[in-house]
Amino acid sequence: MVNLKNTLPMYKWYFSCFLMLVGATKAQTTYFPPLTGSNWDTLSPSSLFWCNSRIDSLYFYLEAKNTKSFIILKNGKIVLEKYFGSYTKDSVFYWASASKSLASFITGIAQQKGLITINSKVSQYLGTGWTSENLAKENLINVKHLLQMTSGMEDAPPLPCDNEDTARSCLTYKVDAGSRWAYHTGAYRKVQDVVSAAAGQNYNLVTTNWVKTKTGMGGIWLDQVYYSKARDMARFGLLAQNKGIWNTDTLMKDSIYFKQMISPSQTINPAYGLLWWLNGKSTYMVPGAQLVFNGAIIPSAPGDMFAALGKNDQKIYVVPSQKLVVIRQGNSAEGMSFALSNFDTRLWEYITKLNCLSVSMSKEAMEEGVLLYPNPATDVLCLKTSYTIQSVNITDCLGQKVQAEIKNGKIDVSTLTQGVYFLKITIEGKGEYSRKFMIH
Repeated sequence: MVNLKNTLPMYKWYFSCFLMLVGATKAQTTYFPPLTGSNWDTLSPSSLFWCNSRIDSLYFYLEAKNTKSFIILKNGKIVLEKYFGSYTKDSVFYWASASKSLASFITGIAQQKGLITINSKVSQYLGTGWTSENLAKENLINVKHLLQMTSGMEDAPPLPCDNEDTARSCLTYKVDAGSRWAYHTGAYRKVQDVVSAAAGQNYNLVTTNWVKTKTGMGGIWLDQVYYSKARDMARFGLLAQNKGIWNTDTLMKDSIYFKQMISPSQTINPAYGLLWWLNGKSTYMVPGAQLVFNGAIIPSAPGDMFAALGKNDQKIYVVPSQKLVVIRQGNSAEGMSFALSNFDTRLWEYITKLNCLSVSMSKEAMEEGVLLYPNPATDVLCLKTSYTIQSVNITDCLGQKVQAEIKNGKIDVSTLTQGVYFLKITIEGKGEYSRKFMIH
């Protein structure tokens, strides 16, 4: 028989949490920071039931993965903002291929202004001979093909050309436009040329007039790649999260284009829109290969998320259902230059576990108030607890004691070989606590 007297306080606690969540949801309206100055409203992590220990774990992981900046917005307000090493909120870094998503947004504005039509052939704006293809094949390529990455041009051109070259001699025929998906930066960059030609302005001026002055976003295009501060990336992510509307100013009036932009743009790679990556699709392809993989590109992230992804793990993640924008700048997290890596999946595992009410919180951490992270580890383990620790011992899977230096809650495990280990802590007044961890 259930003892209602004992369970009633628990039900009251869960119900109060539920009311807090419902109240917060009703009160949620999107905030937009001022166009000038550095003031930006914040939202406390505790109001979202995020644990400080889990935030620390996330930051530790980010620092270990060569991160320069990290921001999370909720309803436009800053919940987390962290800079690593000598990088600050005033530092500038490149977006790499995340720039493509900004270019897609600008292309949509060009179409709504009547300057271009994305279904029109590229040569209508650049003139014929912009590729080295014969005229019949060149005229098959329209602006939308460039946005879809289905131009049909050779994405691995012969030397001295590379995937990013825009020279006529480097844009060669492989297949008819629309019949093959291939990540081709050189072909995409012609979209910028199309917009500049149609507007009669250089691309930096177009970006300033159509986006920057209306959102307060800073930054500059250099060699067709965008450079900015982390908060500028966050402003663009917020603009995308709000469907192209900034406060009371609708920048993207072409709602049909916006929907096309963040929907599968073709059937070959459903995880790609118009220069945006799309999560939650049944299959996906990656740059530099013609392989099709099953499942979502980032299985640990929300299914409705769309993202601007750049080389060396530049990230703008947008989650409409949760009104989240997540920004990451830095060097390569996994030693790979591709826009997409295992880092995305692991990062979202950390993000989704920030909520203290999540069932993913370990039983040990709840009952003992002891947190050990990251697990698996490579160089350092962090030990967090509010209790007084009397002793700490580490043994291998054979029960042999191993040496590891412990200082200020950090355990140096860099000398340990790959495998399974056990941490035993003696806590004053509570006895012994044991936890398994791995070194990889």
